[in-house]
Parts: sequence; C-alpha cells; structure tokens
Amino acid sequence: MSDIPISVDPDYYDLFGADSDVSSGTTSLASSIYRGVFENGRRCPCDEQQFESLLASHLLCVVLDSNEENPLFHAPVREPKEILDIGTGRGSWAVDVADMFPESKFTPVLSATITDKSATVRGVDLFPPPIDWLPPNCIMEVDDVLREWTWKTSFDLIHLRQMVGAFKPKEWDGVFDQCYTNLKPGGWIEQLEVDPHIICTDGSLPEDSYAVQFAEAIINAATQANQPIDTVATMRGRMVKAGFIDIHEKKYNWPMGPWPRDPLLKEAGRLHYHQWMHGMEGWAMYYLTKWGTPSPWSTDEVQVLVAKTRKELKEGRAHMWQYAKRVWARKPTDEEIRAAGSPLGVPIKDEFSP
Repeated sequence: MSDIPISVDPDYYDLFGADSDVSSGTTSLASSIYRGVFENGRRCPCDEQQFESLLASHLLCVVLDSNEENPLFHAPVREPKEILDIGTGRGSWAVDVADMFPESKFTPVLSATITDKSATVRGVDLFPPPIDWLPPNCIMEVDDVLREWTWKTSFDLIHLRQMVGAFKPKEWDGVFDQCYTNLKPGGWIEQLEVDPHIICTDGSLPEDSYAVQFAEAIINAATQANQPIDTVATMRGRMVKAGFIDIHEKKYNWPMGPWPRDPLLKEAGRLHYHQWMHGMEGWAMYYLTKWGTPSPWSTDEVQVLVAKTRKELKEGRAHMWQYAKRVWARKPTDEEIRAAGSPLGVPIKDEFSP
C-alpha cells in the first residue's frame, strides 16, 4: 500500500453533510454468492441494492485509473479476439470493454486509445445481470466456473474483479489452472481486489469504530465458512503457482467517503462510500447469519450493526480507507515453455517469475 498519507480536505466537514445521503455501493462478492437465494427477507445479494453497489465499484475502479490510456485493464492486450470476465456481476466492465472493441468501426470509449479490431466479450456469473441491452459483441452467460469449462475458444484476456469470498482456497487454485489452460499462449490474466481491513493513519478512527467491527465480523465469518476474503494477498502467488509469468501490479488507496483533498481521491471516496452503503447489508446477511462468530447472528443483530456502521460513515468523522491491488500476468508462449524445458501445456511455474 502507499506510505504517503492522504491529505484531508479542510472544507470536508462543511460539505459532507449535504452530500451524506448518497447510498449506493458495489462489491462483487463473487460467483458462489450470486445464487439469487431469497434469504432474510431479501434476495441476497443479487437484489437492486447489490447491483447498485456493483455499479459504484465499477465506477470507482475507472475513476482511479482515469489518467491511464486504458482505465479498464492494464494488461497490454491490443488486438484481442476473445475476452472473458469471470464474476461479471452487473456486467458493467464487460459492456464497457465490448464498446472498446466494437464489431464495426473504432469508437473511442473512456478516452482509451486502442486499435479498431473487434472482440467478443463474455461475462459469466451464477446470476444474470439486470441489463436490458448489450453491445452485439457482448455475451452474458449464467455458468459456474468451478465446473468444466465448455467454451470452444481460447481467450486473449481473462478478467476478475472483487471476487473476495467467491471460492474456497483449493477452488481458487482450480480456477487459476483453468484460466491458464484456456488462455492462448501469450494471453493475459488480470485481477483487482480490495483488502477488507479498515485503515486510518491520522488518529481520527475511534477505538470502538463500528466500521472496523463490521469488517472484522465479515472477515471472521468468511474464514469460518472456508471462503477467506484475503484474495488481495493471495492472488499473485496463485498466479505464479498456476504458471503465469511477467507479473505486474498496481496498488491503490480507496477512501471511504469524500474527505480527501485530492479531487480524484475525493470522487473515488464518494463512490466507495456508495459501495459500502448499498453493499454492506447483503454482505452481512450472507456471512453473519450463517457463519457469524461465536455463533450465527440473528437478522436483528445484523441490522443493528449495519445501521450503526451506516451512521458512522454518514457522520464522516473518521478518515478511513482500504487498500486495493491490481495484478496482471501472462501465460508463456510455446517458445518460452520449450526454452524452459517444460512440455507444452504444462505450467512452467516460477522460472520466469520475478
């Protein structure tokens, strides 16, 4: 994470009160959760609140990379033909990337400068996204990536984002192995995840912070469920284990509220605030009523903590943020595999990795 502290906007407390009724949030708590099961009085977590949360998350990621040539992915893929988005959620990323590589003439999107080649973008999840219209080169599929992959094509790019809690540890290894197998030689995988822990470096966070209590309760419940949400810390190692090489990463600070002085971080903080405000009830109902510690929580207990956490975030006194990281890596070419003395199709593991 960055060691540089985030400067606080001196006018923040005058401005935030008028803006504090913004509540929308987005976290793709991943495919295994998106089953559309009606639990605790709501479709959890595939209802409108969660999809609003997902939209805020997508915009947050785009805003923080808005100074990049391509804010949607960093893998140097210039003329892809086939792209896969695992855990597509609302489908926003898949739709935007499909618009970047349209079927016909080149249309600039989000100021990205790319070629005018077309690509097919597939978004896959266990629950269909609430989308009425798709670009003709964008396909949404309901499928489970833990099962045998049935696509007849190999991919140039496979993308994953905010998949925290999607799979058990051994299942994650299988997913990365499948990604490796189903990428073209020289193809890329890219993943962006956030650390669930709350960070504050200026002493403004109270010792009894409800946001911290909320985050720790979710972390403990996810561990109890054997679906740990430490994906940000494990994804790079799993890519290396699967055989990927040429690994790169970029780290981010995600403010929880529009308190930073920097305009870009201020907008990111507003979006991350939205993500939490709309997403937290679904996350908590899913995890805490099943695997809450020391015993599963009641619906009332969850709602009390959610209400207290929302109130704390609305008040905006604590300058909280979370750490996120993007990692992208390449499948070696056939020539690189031969040079490493590994049979074609067999991962070469660490030989080319930094």
